[in-house]
Amino acid sequence: MFYRDDEEYLRGTVPFVREGLAAGEPVAVAVPGERLALIRDALGDAADGVRMLDMREAGRNPGRIIPGVLRAFADAQPEGRRVRIIGEPIWAGRTDTEYPACVQHEALINAAFQGRTVTILCPYDAHRLDERVLADAYATHPTVIPAGPGPEQGSGAYAPDDVVARYNEPLAPPARALSFSFDADSLSHARHVATGEGERLGLTGVRLDDLALVSAELVTNSVVHGGGGGILRVWDEDGYVVCEVRDRGRLADPLAGRRPAAREQRGGRGLLLVNLVSDLVRVHTGPDGTTVRCWFAR
Repeated sequence: MFYRDDEEYLRGTVPFVREGLAAGEPVAVAVPGERLALIRDALGDAADGVRMLDMREAGRNPGRIIPGVLRAFADAQPEGRRVRIIGEPIWAGRTDTEYPACVQHEALINAAFQGRTVTILCPYDAHRLDERVLADAYATHPTVIPAGPGPEQGSGAYAPDDVVARYNEPLAPPARALSFSFDADSLSHARHVATGEGERLGLTGVRLDDLALVSAELVTNSVVHGGGGGILRVWDEDGYVVCEVRDRGRLADPLAGRRPAAREQRGGRGLLLVNLVSDLVRVHTGPDGTTVRCWFAR
């Protein structure tokens, strides 16, 4: 759904919510806080029946949105019951570093809900977002609603797999970073290297614990699935501590780490945990291996 101002935003979102409530469908709204306040005020008392989430917090890392927001809400409802969700993961102010992860998320939503009864509305600010973002919206959504009055229409540009592949971009190396080569015999040392450097760069408390968890999961994954070892790097970047692990493995499934873990599932939660605790996760996989890069705000 494209909108240009608050009036168009409310005209597109509020009826969508009210129709869901009238049909007895569970409804969630996950949009930036200022937009959340607009919808809540417009709904009045009806807002009490809606799950409200500030996407700037819940979706700070786009890789967290499918498992931690969309599927988390849908999976909590009775099996087979249709749900409605408004999700706005891309807003003016998302950085160029964040954007590839955002658009890949949008391209993967339909695959993540394959076979499920769910309707998801994704608002896009046609006034403040640039043309590249709006063009990508057509490529990641099978149905679009133009700004202003007008019926929804099919998108002839819909090509989500192409978008996922196009934004599988090589990650530029940092100017300076601590680097450590690890294998099965040095996993424990690799974790200590990561947390020691993170602490030196200013991470404390829960953030340092998150770095410890992520680095442990990534280096273990590299040993088990990525050829037996890899390279760990940690550095400082624009107020974040960045942790990266490179190995010789190939990550073939773009939804890896974006699916909620089944309750009875044993193992296989590593990349999911990485997405849930990091402020941003970028992944590049190619013929020579895979790089996973994670950001932690100081």
